[in-house]
Amino acid sequence: MASGDIQQHTRDLLDTLSNSLVLHQTVPYLPVSSLLNLAAASRSFRDLLRHTPGVFRQLDLTHVKTAQFDIDGIDHGGEVWRNVQLDENLTEDDFYSGPLRGIFHNLRRRHILEDVQTLVLDGLSVTAEFCNDILVDPSLRVRILSIREVKNLNEHRLMQSLRYACRPTRPEDMPRLRGLYVFGKKDAPALPAAKAPAKQVAPTTRGAHISSGWNNKSQHALKASIQSEGDDWYQRRGRIIGKPAIAEGWAETLLDCRDVIRFDAVLCTGPRHQNSPAHGKVPVASARTTAEGPWGVATFALGGCASCGSAPEGFTVYGETPAEDLPLLSPIPRHASTIKAATRPNANAGGGAGAGEGKEKHRFVPRCLECIRERYCFSCDQWWCESCYQVPSRDELTAQHVHIVDETSGLMDHELAALEPPKVKTPKITRSCWECEHNCLDCIATTQKRCRACGGGYCIIHYEGSTNTLCDWCSTRGRQFRGWH
Repeated sequence: MASGDIQQHTRDLLDTLSNSLVLHQTVPYLPVSSLLNLAAASRSFRDLLRHTPGVFRQLDLTHVKTAQFDIDGIDHGGEVWRNVQLDENLTEDDFYSGPLRGIFHNLRRRHILEDVQTLVLDGLSVTAEFCNDILVDPSLRVRILSIREVKNLNEHRLMQSLRYACRPTRPEDMPRLRGLYVFGKKDAPALPAAKAPAKQVAPTTRGAHISSGWNNKSQHALKASIQSEGDDWYQRRGRIIGKPAIAEGWAETLLDCRDVIRFDAVLCTGPRHQNSPAHGKVPVASARTTAEGPWGVATFALGGCASCGSAPEGFTVYGETPAEDLPLLSPIPRHASTIKAATRPNANAGGGAGAGEGKEKHRFVPRCLECIRERYCFSCDQWWCESCYQVPSRDELTAQHVHIVDETSGLMDHELAALEPPKVKTPKITRSCWECEHNCLDCIATTQKRCRACGGGYCIIHYEGSTNTLCDWCSTRGRQFRGWH
C-alpha cells in the first residue's frame, strides 16, 4: 500500500475516532495494549486518547501476558526459590503481587492509573494486601473491582480490609470502591466473528475446512445459548455461585458493607436468618440441624414455591427491593462504571425491568443451601417453602402404624384404627441415586427405573449404556448374546 493511501486511512480513522460517541463506544472493546499502540502511532492519536476523558476508564488485565503468575507456591522445598535471586526483605505479598504491582507502576508513571474506574483482575495473582492498597489509596478512583477466580487471595484478610474500610468512622468519600465481584465465575472471553467459508476448497483439505466450520458454528451457538439464558439471579434458576463452600465471615462482611459496597452475591433471606422478613413467623424445623450463624450468603436463585407460588419472605424484585439488597450482575458493564448499571438486569431477557402490563418483573428468591436442604429439586428446580411443606423428622419417617387392642372393645377399636391415616410421612425430596442430588418424586420416577431382566434398580442418567427397560449390565449382555448367535 502506497504511503499516500496509508496517510488517507490514518486521517479517516482519526476523524472517525474524533467523534466522542464513536470513541466511547469503541474504546471499551480494545485492550489497553491496543490503546497504547494507537497512542504511539502519531501525536494526533496520542493527544486524542490522552486528553479525552473516559478513554482509560475500564482496565482489563486478565489477558495481559506480564500479569500472569504461573508459579504454584514458594514453599515446596525450595524448588521455586532455589534458582531465583531474591531480596532478603521480599515479603510473600511482594512475591505474589509482583506482576500487578509492576504494571501499576508503569501505568501510574504514564498518568493512566488515576483515570481507571473499572478494574478487572479475574484469574490473576491478587493478594489481600494488594486489594487493601486499592481501597485506601486516595489517588485511585476505582469504583468497580473484579477479582473472580484469582489466585493467592487470603479471603479472611480481605474481609478485614473491607470491614475496616466501611467502618462508621471512615474518612469522607472513602472508600471510593462501590462494587466488588468476588463470588462468581469470570466472564467468558468474547468469541471472534464467524468467518464465511471459502468458496473453493482443495479436496485434500476439504474435511479439515468442514470440521473447522462446524467448530466455529458450535462455538457461536453455545455463546448464543448462554446469552439467551439471561442474567444470573433474575432469569437463571438453581445454583448461581459455584464455589464449593463460602468462607466463614463473608455474610457478616456483606452486612457490614451493605451501605457502601455491593457484591455479586446477597444475603440469604430464608426464615432461619435474622435478616429475613419472615424470621420467627414460620417454623423452620428440619430433619437435619446444622450449626450455622445468624446470617448466610445466598448461593441459589429460586422462583416461587411449587405449591403457593411465593415465599414466606417474599421476592427480591428489581425496582422495588432496596438497592442495597440487589446483586451485581455479569458481565461487567462496559460503558459505565456505576452501581446502577452493574445491578440493572437485561430488559430483553425474560421481562422488562418495570412492572408494565404484559411483562414479568425481574425477581427471585435468594437462598443458601441450608435453607433449601430437602426442599429443592436439583433436576427441575422446583422447591417447597416452609409455609407449605415441613420436612419430616426422623421419627416421622420411621414411625410405625401400631395399635394396641384391649379385650373389651378390641375388634371395634381395630376397625377404627384401620381407617385412620398412617403417621408415616413421605418426603417430597429424597435421594435415590448416589451420584444424583436430591430430587423430587416426579423426577425420580422419570430417571430411576427397574430392570425387566434382573429386577435391579438403576439410574438412566448415570448408568451409561442403560435403557428405559434394561440396566447397563443387562443391556450390554443382551447385545453380546445377540452377537454370539
